[in-house]
Amino acid sequence: MTAGGPIKTRGEIEASVCEGMTRFEQEYMGRGPKDIHAHLIGDLLLVRLQGVLTAAEQNLVNGLPAEKGRDLLKQVRTHLIETGRTRLEGLVHEITGIKALSLHHDISTVTGEEVVVITLASVPRYREVKPR
Repeated sequence: MTAGGPIKTRGEIEASVCEGMTRFEQEYMGRGPKDIHAHLIGDLLLVRLQGVLTAAEQNLVNGLPAEKGRDLLKQVRTHLIETGRTRLEGLVHEITGIKALSLHHDISTVTGEEVVVITLASVPRYREVKPR
């Protein structure tokens, strides 16, 4: 059970993760995603963010040879995620009630899509939604 209230549905957990990740991206990275979806699959939390590249990042990627721009952007984004990792893990713990064990991240400089996968210590409890 998550702290401070009734058990959420899986959809409510996923929506809360999207809201929290969007806030993180806005505050920490300088802009939020154009679209975001979270998927709770057992003890895995998969978050897919689209349209996350800033204008400066797009200019960096386009202004350098393809491989160099891509590698540099991935290094910077990975470093930023690692720097904010404690905050992200706290966010996930607050929403799910479960400790994060690991966090994996990648970004595409071609599509501007970012993927974050978080492994949880156990499967979060959630309330099943009854079909109408």
